[in-house]
Amino acid sequence: MTDFTMQIADEGVAIITWDVVEKSMNVLTREAFSVFEDLLDQALGDDAVKGIVLTSGKATFAGGMDLNVLGSIRDESGDNPAQGLFDFTMNGHRILRKIERAGMDAKTNKGGKPIACAITGLCAGIGTEIALACHRRIMADDPKGKIGLPEILLGLFPGAGGTTRYSRMVGAMAAAPVLLEGRMLDPAKAKSAQLIDEVVPRDDLIARAIEWVLGASDADIVKPWDLKGFKMPGGAPYHPAGFMTFVGASAMINGKTKGVYPAAQALLSSIYEGAMVPFDTALKIEARWFTKILMDPTSSAMIRSLFINKEALEKGANRPQVEDQRVQKVGILGAGMMGAGIAYVSANAGIDVVLIDREQDAADRGKSYSEDILDKGMKRKKVTEEKKAEVLGRINATTDLDALKGCDLIVEAVFEDVGVKGDMTRKVEAIVGEDCIFATNTSTLPITELAKASVRADQFIGIHFFSPVDKMLLVEIIRGAETGDRAVAKALDFVRQIKKTPIVVNDARFFYANRCILPYGKEGIRMVSEGVEPALVENAAKLLGFPIGPLQLIDDTSITLNASIARASKAAMGDAYPDEVTDEVLFWLEDTGRLGRKSGGGFYAYDENGRRDGTWDGLHDKYPLLETQPDLTEVQHRLMMVQVLEAVHALEEGVLTDIREGDVGAILGWGFAPWSGGPFSWLDMIGAARAVEICDALKAEHGDRFEVPQLLRDKAETGGTFYARGKSTAQAA
Repeated sequence: MTDFTMQIADEGVAIITWDVVEKSMNVLTREAFSVFEDLLDQALGDDAVKGIVLTSGKATFAGGMDLNVLGSIRDESGDNPAQGLFDFTMNGHRILRKIERAGMDAKTNKGGKPIACAITGLCAGIGTEIALACHRRIMADDPKGKIGLPEILLGLFPGAGGTTRYSRMVGAMAAAPVLLEGRMLDPAKAKSAQLIDEVVPRDDLIARAIEWVLGASDADIVKPWDLKGFKMPGGAPYHPAGFMTFVGASAMINGKTKGVYPAAQALLSSIYEGAMVPFDTALKIEARWFTKILMDPTSSAMIRSLFINKEALEKGANRPQVEDQRVQKVGILGAGMMGAGIAYVSANAGIDVVLIDREQDAADRGKSYSEDILDKGMKRKKVTEEKKAEVLGRINATTDLDALKGCDLIVEAVFEDVGVKGDMTRKVEAIVGEDCIFATNTSTLPITELAKASVRADQFIGIHFFSPVDKMLLVEIIRGAETGDRAVAKALDFVRQIKKTPIVVNDARFFYANRCILPYGKEGIRMVSEGVEPALVENAAKLLGFPIGPLQLIDDTSITLNASIARASKAAMGDAYPDEVTDEVLFWLEDTGRLGRKSGGGFYAYDENGRRDGTWDGLHDKYPLLETQPDLTEVQHRLMMVQVLEAVHALEEGVLTDIREGDVGAILGWGFAPWSGGPFSWLDMIGAARAVEICDALKAEHGDRFEVPQLLRDKAETGGTFYARGKSTAQAA
């Protein structure tokens, strides 16, 4: 079977159906696109065919291009990969242009065959670009349906004509939310945005598409840009209104991306340059900019980490080979913000939940957290009354531990104290069945130590959620010294059920994510204590692509929490504890009552509405500014390297066993410079030798925390990389 098939309806309309064999979603390959073109040619060349309807044989229309194709083209192109990628892109333009022109006469624009796209469910990427080339886009009225061009989120931009077509349809300003933000729109909003022309009931979709094809005239199928006198909506760059649009767009892009996401600038350049030339020339310009982005290492790194590696981990790349462990009933101990969030995502995924707290009022408040989220969804018309009732009906909020009987997974989310957690472990294990897996949600306490309270240590595991649970994509699964494969599989299957991305790490203090992110905050604090301007620290981080600076991170997570982590770490490490300098700053802020954002004061000042109002002037009184501030690059190197070196140490020590998890976890867990593809991708990007050179200089100036791990030094000496060709696990290291 092929991905595309065609049949001729009784009315003389060719129905081309996209249905990728043995996949839940349609993705486009080179081979399939060639088959599609052959079918298109047959339909256009058959006098008995009056028009064409393109649709999907699945509940969704398309998930986009198979991005592995881009890597294979680059590899096949030998010494000139740019030419290979450009030729591939231009061939795609040629096929989509064939859809658009549909056999019409070049001079008169007559004689073409109408082509309608009947869109089911999700339509993204190349699927949307194909639809834009069609003459009519009709979408099923599906509450789960979405259509858009999200390529920018992967470090790309729509390069199969989507950028040029959509910007010419609606103008550069109106196209911005779809092209520059990657928004996926529901059918009603997509119609308003002109991504589609009609919304019809699912059962009427094909019939309506056929009806339109049979009634379409020559004028109905000619695109505006193929008519004489076409003018770009909103004005072209040389038009007064258009000039202001492009000036504003350029400022907006640089303000949002800080210059570290080249795809956004390339997209705007493609629109700007393309708007001043005929359509076919504009497609060539788009292809050139698209090729430039494909050749940029940031694009390859983002695609690998945020698409290929992320997808592999979500599909269980490192799952032990044991039977299906999907969760039927989960017990959650502790109905605070973390426990309440876990309860919501579990119930929303169709899992029965028992939410336990010491007081019924606390348990009820935990359940109300789900109700609040669902109510917000209803206001946005994303959730129905029936859905709300269904989700809330799955949550049993109670103080009765006996309600945990029948649970096949327990997630403990009580106070971060070994004694408290141990007591709950013993009580609950005496109630649940012998096959029940017990997971502790802890961000700092060693799993092996906590497992000592369990009578079944092989069924004891760590599941570290990030807050807020309903929004954060990453879940860190921690294997203790005695944790068995079934417990790991249960945790992975649970994370997949709740639609999160898992990484599996071995037990060590702070595991992986916190091990890397805590030094980020501490380095920011250390620089403040040295007299570095706080605004320089924060903006240096943002110019690296971090969502927030280290000082804001400390404020948002609270001074109190960071101070308590510091005390616990010092107690555990004794004389080996390295952070007395940063603790002095934290403890001083704590003593002054500046406990972070929630208290109305920390490293930042806040107005009466809780909005940040610049860094607090009192920092300068306590820690006077240096007369000569360090340059931006030095500050950025310090912030990057304290995290990257910890990631390498984690791999070297066996906490990480797969660098894919290290990169994906860094981006999803704490927003590590997404453009870089993660710490290991970034090291490969700059080269191990350059990384060693930077760190040796930082160590000489700032201390032993920048000592280069032997693993990284070895790669510098041999010219090795972490992502050796064809490998992605620790073996490649």
